[in-house]
Amino acid sequence: MYSETPDIMPFTSPLRAELLEGWQVERLKAGTLQLLAEVGVRFPSPRALEVFSDHGAQVDWPQQIVRIPTDLVGSAMSSAPRAFTLAGREERFDLRLDGTCSYLCTDGTGVEVIDPETRARRPSCKADVALVARVCDALPLVGFYWPPVSAQDYGLTAPLHQCHAGLTNTLKHVRGAMTIAPSLAPYAVEMAQVVAGSAEALRQRPPICANICTIAPLAQDSDGIEAALVYAEASIPVSFMAMPTMGSTAPATPLGALVQGDAEVVAAMVLVQLVYPGAPVFHSIVSSLMDPRTGGYIGTLPLPLALMAVQLAHAWNVPSLGGGSLASDAPDIGWQSGTEAGLGAATIPLAGAEICGFLGLVRGSMVLYPEQVLLDYEICQNAYDLLRGFDWDEADMALDVIAKVGPGSHFLREKHTRQHIRDFRLSRLVRQKGQDGGLRDPRQVALEQFRQIAADHHPRPLPENVLVEWDRILDAAERQAERMAGGGASPH
Repeated sequence: MYSETPDIMPFTSPLRAELLEGWQVERLKAGTLQLLAEVGVRFPSPRALEVFSDHGAQVDWPQQIVRIPTDLVGSAMSSAPRAFTLAGREERFDLRLDGTCSYLCTDGTGVEVIDPETRARRPSCKADVALVARVCDALPLVGFYWPPVSAQDYGLTAPLHQCHAGLTNTLKHVRGAMTIAPSLAPYAVEMAQVVAGSAEALRQRPPICANICTIAPLAQDSDGIEAALVYAEASIPVSFMAMPTMGSTAPATPLGALVQGDAEVVAAMVLVQLVYPGAPVFHSIVSSLMDPRTGGYIGTLPLPLALMAVQLAHAWNVPSLGGGSLASDAPDIGWQSGTEAGLGAATIPLAGAEICGFLGLVRGSMVLYPEQVLLDYEICQNAYDLLRGFDWDEADMALDVIAKVGPGSHFLREKHTRQHIRDFRLSRLVRQKGQDGGLRDPRQVALEQFRQIAADHHPRPLPENVLVEWDRILDAAERQAERMAGGGASPH
């Protein structure tokens, strides 16, 4: 038996926070164009270098650095679509990225998990990816599934198995294509084509998207950029994510990190548009800070960089991934993780990014706590209720009821109270009493709810012929990975 997957609830809000004025956004874009034309970006990919050379860019072949003229950036970016669809298994789970609303996603691809049963901290595996996908399938505010942990039990083919675990355990859109050896990337395309039904259906309603990280400062990953071209050829949407760290891999100023990250992302999008004009791409900059005392990583900062990155993405006329994040640098669940998640959730509808995310991750997005998924979700519910606006109904003033009760009395006996007192959404995690009559720890309640959803919720399965075909694709990918590991074939 399967469970019914609830409809998605997008984040919408009449409130928007655009911190930068128009001239400031244009100045940032001008800075990006200056970096691209004068400093350049490293592309360790012979194909990318040839493409840029053929289109008139200045290519330093020995150093693999491309300097892109401003007019070439403009002409290439003009073909990038402002809006496109991330498809679910059913059309009711399709996400239209056009700026009208934001969708919450999981995120992270962390490396460790606190086991939901034994509570031991251990490396994450494919079964964890599948488990969290099933839980998120039951949560209406989660718009699409990006594996928050990785399938470390599958080596080189881990991204393919993460794709498999996601698509088999949720009806929602799945981030199923990641940086992988270019010779393995076609297997992800083939898996998506099987579930879509045909190559043309995949182009119209892609059930997976890809994320490719750039390398700060001003460089691309060789496998990542070539895999991105494989995905783009099939019209699988690709987000390029810059992750500048102020003080180490980026200038120690917010605007410096922002403009450098923008140059990395725009350079990658330009390449894709030169090769496949009109291919769906979206923009992401996730800035961080080097701890000046320890040299460590600080990912969560009380700075509006994420909001400004969304404005910059939209100035390039492409969708944005970012704007609000529930990720936390906290070593464990507690005051810090709640504070950082709360601030991040509040910016989701304010920033106006098409995709925002992270659920359940602490320690700089490296460790997944199952109960934190539900705790973060509750924080998002509160942000949704607070910022989505208000449905005005003049009858709610209840002037007649107030007049009937009059001064100094109460409303407990009124029919109006009985009709409306349950209209308010109250948290399922707080105010629960234990057997001793005291309030229970919300963390323990959240863990129980995670376990219950995992046990009871089973989304509609894929057809058997799709599963059989996927087994064939994964077997072929494993054989290719074995040849690569044994030196029998180049990963490129």
